[in-house]
Amino acid sequence: MLDYAALNALAAVVREGSFERAARALHVTPSAVSQRIRQLEERTGGALLVRGQPCVATEAGLQLCRHVERVGMLEHELREALPALGMGGGEAGGERVTVRVAVNADSLATWFVAAAAAFATQEQAALLDLTVDDQDHTAERLRSGAVFAAVTALAQPVAGCNSEALGTMHYVAAASPAFVREHFSKGVGARTLADAPSLVFDRKDRLQTRWVRRICHRNVETPRHWIPSPNAFVEAACAGMGWGMHPASMVAGAIKDGRLVELVPGSTLPVPLYWQQARAAPRLLERLGAAVRAAASSGPHALVV
Repeated sequence: MLDYAALNALAAVVREGSFERAARALHVTPSAVSQRIRQLEERTGGALLVRGQPCVATEAGLQLCRHVERVGMLEHELREALPALGMGGGEAGGERVTVRVAVNADSLATWFVAAAAAFATQEQAALLDLTVDDQDHTAERLRSGAVFAAVTALAQPVAGCNSEALGTMHYVAAASPAFVREHFSKGVGARTLADAPSLVFDRKDRLQTRWVRRICHRNVETPRHWIPSPNAFVEAACAGMGWGMHPASMVAGAIKDGRLVELVPGSTLPVPLYWQQARAAPRLLERLGAAVRAAASSGPHALVV
């Protein structure tokens, strides 16, 4: 039998980042957490944690964390079916379960929070652990087992998962009127784009590159400012720092009131998004998926179906 007290200690350290915070979360002493993990490492015959600030799991440690979190979701489901078991739970489940999800930053900044809030309100015994990554890379988190579900641009299901279309997020290339007058008075083309500073979210962000290729029919190397925050990204564009690719729903107001203008009107870049989760998902994940689908299809930031 697995020692679920030790597994919970391991998962808590990875989730909280330190032995001290894990101890507070588990209502035990740091030495008790350390002893449980040491015994678990002795049993598995290898290191499960890389001690540091923060502590991170080894590959073997991640496998055990994934296991105990899945067990927690299954126990949550069992307690729903058999209320007499109570919500105190056994050592494998505890009172709350953590559901890890990967989502792209623009979805998180627009429509996804509504899904998370609806799910959290419905599932008081569940906590969400959201990991932000580029939509072209969130599926890798799902493939590695680091998350249980993901919003992704990948239509092809990850092995063992279902993939369901959520809709399309449209991006517009936009900048401040003053920036457009300064850099694009002679039009938007390969020469002017190669000179005008662009805004890029992070090193994985390829939206600007894809849009430029569509407009110019070839690759063009553009100067870049790196701004890894959706809200700061829009504010930087409004302030005249550069041009960038923005979710259309996020900058509709700025375009309407004239703080931003499209570089090439009507040249939106569509990015289809999908919800992927395990085929044999616990009902908890199914309900999260339902909240995600509802939020993606309604509200001011709804995806285009």
